[in-house]
Amino acid sequence: MAVEPGRGARSPPAVTSSLRTANMLATPRPALLLLLLLLHVPWAARAQVNPAVCRYPLGMSGGHIPDEDISASSQWSESTAAKYGRLDSEDGDGAWCPEIPVEPDDLKEFLQIDLRALHFITLVGTQGRHAGGHGNEFAPMYKINYSRDGTRWISWRNRHGKHVLDGNTNPYDIVLKDLEPPLIARFVRFIPVTDHSMNVCLRVELYGCVWLDGLVSYNAPAGQQLVLPGGTVIYLNDSVYDGAFGYSMTEGLGQLTDGVSGLDDFTQTHEYHVWPGYDYVGWRNESTTGGYVEITFEFDRIRNFTAMKVHCNNMFAKGVKIFKEVQCYFRADTSEWEPSTVSSVLVLDDVNPSARFVTVPLLHRMASAIKCQYYFADAWMMFSEITFQSDAAMYNNSVAPPEVPVVPTTDPTLKIDDSNTRILIGCLVAIIFILVAIIVIILWRQFWQKMLEKLSPLSQASRRMLDDEMTVSLSLPSESSMFNHNRSTSSSEQESSSTYDRIFPLGPDYQEPSRLIRKLPEFTPGEEETACSGPVKPSQASVPEGVPHYAEADIVNLQGVTGGNTYSVPALTMDLLSGKDVAVEEFPRKLLTFKEKLGEGQFGEVHLCEVEGMEKFMGKDFALEGLDTSSNHPVLVAVKMLRADANKNARNDFLKEIKIMSRLKDPNIIRLLAVCITDDPLCMITEYMENGDLNQFLSRQQAGSPPAGHAPTISYSDLRFMATQIASGMKYLSSLNFVHRDLATRNCLVGKQYTIKIADFGMSRNLYSGDYYRIQGRAVLPIRWMSWESILLGKFTTASDVWAFGVTLWETFTLCREQPYSQLSDEQVIENTGEFFRDQGRQTYLPQPALCPDSVYKLMLSCWRRDTKDRPSFQDIHRLLQESTSEE
Repeated sequence: MAVEPGRGARSPPAVTSSLRTANMLATPRPALLLLLLLLHVPWAARAQVNPAVCRYPLGMSGGHIPDEDISASSQWSESTAAKYGRLDSEDGDGAWCPEIPVEPDDLKEFLQIDLRALHFITLVGTQGRHAGGHGNEFAPMYKINYSRDGTRWISWRNRHGKHVLDGNTNPYDIVLKDLEPPLIARFVRFIPVTDHSMNVCLRVELYGCVWLDGLVSYNAPAGQQLVLPGGTVIYLNDSVYDGAFGYSMTEGLGQLTDGVSGLDDFTQTHEYHVWPGYDYVGWRNESTTGGYVEITFEFDRIRNFTAMKVHCNNMFAKGVKIFKEVQCYFRADTSEWEPSTVSSVLVLDDVNPSARFVTVPLLHRMASAIKCQYYFADAWMMFSEITFQSDAAMYNNSVAPPEVPVVPTTDPTLKIDDSNTRILIGCLVAIIFILVAIIVIILWRQFWQKMLEKLSPLSQASRRMLDDEMTVSLSLPSESSMFNHNRSTSSSEQESSSTYDRIFPLGPDYQEPSRLIRKLPEFTPGEEETACSGPVKPSQASVPEGVPHYAEADIVNLQGVTGGNTYSVPALTMDLLSGKDVAVEEFPRKLLTFKEKLGEGQFGEVHLCEVEGMEKFMGKDFALEGLDTSSNHPVLVAVKMLRADANKNARNDFLKEIKIMSRLKDPNIIRLLAVCITDDPLCMITEYMENGDLNQFLSRQQAGSPPAGHAPTISYSDLRFMATQIASGMKYLSSLNFVHRDLATRNCLVGKQYTIKIADFGMSRNLYSGDYYRIQGRAVLPIRWMSWESILLGKFTTASDVWAFGVTLWETFTLCREQPYSQLSDEQVIENTGEFFRDQGRQTYLPQPALCPDSVYKLMLSCWRRDTKDRPSFQDIHRLLQESTSEE
């Protein structure tokens, strides 16, 4: 069960005992005020294991699990033995393969992993056998069986009772599946499932963390049903319990150990598509004998227990309260229960209805089993989590919430005193000191910025340079949408695209984490560029007409000289381009006159240059807008220059970019004019439009007809004309199934008479560093222009370019006066994409610009539809903009 970080926030319990109240009144008034402030600070109530954090690879891919702990039912050969079933490894013949084909409904073949200790497993990954193109076996479906002791095996099922997981569709991609609910096990078996007889092979990985509680089972009465006055039935059963069911639950684990704490209102739940009361197990007082619920806990060995934490509901308005007393018995082995017990009495809370954790001290009792009797304080009692702390336990949460006070005693009338007041006051004082320090740092930073502004008249771009480091590549391999491991990479590539340390969940419906890795192929000048994402299907031999705009292309990411991507190129298009030589000529460097530096990136620089004699390099089809080729006057060009010390990968990417750019011929796409590649530094010469980029051009404009001497004006028809040209250029790219990935006004250049051409080097300009969100100090993403699936799933398609076009259209009609979602922080923008995924009507859209008619804003909204298939194609967008008329 995946839990979002911070989920389950609770208010601290109110303090109600008479002795506690007396102690508070005796506190000096300032300290009392501080304490009251602290009690209003929200705290997160979580179990000891947090599924959102417990997502580490357990050692199949990294080799930490030794070969002897990996076994299988059979093997096809020694080179496909169980030890070769490691995710992302090509050792042996590339995977584990059973001896014979797998038949439908024949579940005898399995790959087994012994983790040597109990683990909390939240995620699994599978892969087929690729073996550098020699293998084509994979499991389209599979089941998971697990065991905590090696004798009793349990078949995993999801929250709706489904046992079979969807597997792979090809032999090379990694498919990751969240286990909801998670499982607790030492032994795990992957069992291939097919719907027809076929050869299968598997490579696998498990993700999670060590199960430190040591709890192997709990036995408890079965949960019951609560009928509310309106007739609503609340089902309080343990729906994911993996033991035996009957009047009681035996020899299993379930929702009391899944790491999810229930909400304050027990009728609500964290999960989608489940019934009310799902997060709680509850019992009615009238159904018990003795007024208590008895639960027995069995552990993996004898432990020294210090505390038990029980997450309870306290919705007393509906007859639900925390237990008023608990009595625990201990057993060190298979003998009888020890006569001495630990009893704890609760100071009850009838003021705060929040659910909360109750900590019960266990006084360092030694035991391998604990039996606790929880006494009712009202008609109902509901638990969502029970965890234990023992001498060997180090837990996965860093901060524990304030908890309900209990006291071990043999006298049920004894009250607890307030021993935590000083600790609470001390914590608050520390928080105040930290806040003061942060304020001082902010003021100091602002002071020095003002001083620097007085020393030199810095432009807005320079001020941004003070806050942001030089941006680097958008097209880092770590931001691609799927794995591809059938190509060799150099050591420098491997360093820049090393696999993740931990996989984070996205939501209950996500099947793949967002930050997956694609490795780029090696490229040598003169080599033909072939499909880089697995075998090219026969249908990919040529570009079919009418390629769906939402098709997800297998892509090659070009990492340009500026550190920005040019385009993401589909493998099928690379095949088309590989058959011809580069259609550009070598240009004499001496004819280039450098005017100014436009930008700088990871591997080089972009300069604005004047050039003479360019007409000699222009063929009949080079009718270039903005370049006067009829005279010998110098013309402006942009020169991308690769640093001489750039590594091999950067040089290969540079040559790829030249080859691709030389084939792009469209009136609304920047042209590659010539190259300088006979010696270092390598250069490519492209068009440059005299009015610069569209963002800066529009920000200098003014709508309407101002008096003489004011900013130049621009009309709606002019804006629509420019937007239509952008759509035309993107229509051309989409016809080749090219994906731009950074469409924005900063990447569109403006020529004479509002001519627009789409470019790619906006990222390299520090002027726009604030438009990119930095990930772990290296990758930067234009998140305010990106679709939800690009941010959350790493999927870049023509449909995600359509989303970015909608934002670019919004920029155009606001005259680039503000950044998209300027009222939201970067983190809030990312959170807003989660609302687009959930699609519950809480997402925030960009507002309709003042200059924008209803028909154009309706087009923008269609570009931001949740489902990619519902977004318009660039062909449709171009047609609609051509047909649209001005609205008064």
